[in-house]
Order: sequence, then structure tokens, then C-alpha cells
Amino acid sequence: MSALAKEQLHTISDIERLSEGERAELIDGLLYDMAAPSVIHQRLVMQISGEINNHIRRNKGTCQVFPAPFVVYPFGMEDVYNYLEPDITLVCDPDKLKNQKGCSGSPDWIIEIVSPSSIEHDYYRKLLLYQAAGVREYWIVNPMEEKVSVYVFAPHSSYKLYTFQETIPVSVFPDFHLNIRELLPAV
Repeated sequence: MSALAKEQLHTISDIERLSEGERAELIDGLLYDMAAPSVIHQRLVMQISGEINNHIRRNKGTCQVFPAPFVVYPFGMEDVYNYLEPDITLVCDPDKLKNQKGCSGSPDWIIEIVSPSSIEHDYYRKLLLYQAAGVREYWIVNPMEEKVSVYVFAPHSSYKLYTFQETIPVSVFPDFHLNIRELLPAV
């Protein structure tokens, strides 16, 4: 994942001018191109999103889960220097979805599926941005190492590394756990 034209600051209007099919993210005014996702990436997005959605429905919850492409304006729509498309986004505050363009403000839970080209982006740039924006929980799912990095930012900061074989608690939903291996037995 490389920064495009680092010498100048970009805004959301630069994202809006991209050609059809071209995708990028904007972090602090720097534009980063997005590579096409792999098959395992898409399987993980679908399976994890489905499990979260099923949990919400079973419990008659009001939170909503969105797989990519779904836009997050982490500091609100008025911030023109940050525009992200997380792999999985959970939003529990319906006011953040009023504009119909995406999430205006910090989501409750974000999950990124890391790929070889997004390691630095997911583990560093996005981690710092999501924490600063007030995201409650951030997961980095790494299919190459079969590990999940779990960052809980609110109400207290914590970090824990899990393997795909472990059952991972979800801070946003205290009665919910995920086991990646069980979702993808063929991985």
C-alpha cells in the first residue's frame, strides 16, 4: 500500500475524482491506493461479518455491521483529510449514519484483514488513526500468520494477540466471541 504523491496534501475531493473501479484511502491528507483483495481476504470478510450480523439479529440489537466498501469519516464529515474503507465496520450510533454516505464519526468496532501490501497501513497508520478517532475496538486479522491483534481503546486501553484457534472475546458485545478457525475450517 503506497502513498500516492506524498508531496501534496489531498482531500476527499481527490478521492471523489478517482476513476470508476479505482479505490484509495486518505489518512492525514496522504492518499493510499488499495490493492484488490485476495480470496482468503474476502472469505474472512464475509464469514466474520455474517457472524457479527447473526449475533446482532439473535439479540435484537440495533448496531449495524458493514463490510467493505463502506466509507468511514473517522472525525466526521467536516474533516476533509481522512477517508477510510475498513474491511468490516460496526456502528451502534444511528446518528453517525444519517448522511447516507457512510459513517460520520468513529465506529464502535473496526476489523481489518491484513494482506502483504497493507501491513504497515493496518498495523501503524490505521491503528493510530482509529485510536485517536475514538474507535472502541480494533482487530487486525492476519491470515498469513493466522493471528488476530485485538486493541480495545475504550473504556480502558488493552492489547492482546490471539491465534485463529483461540476463541476471541468481543469487548463491544461482552456475550459474544469469535473463533476464526471455526469460521474457515479449510484455511
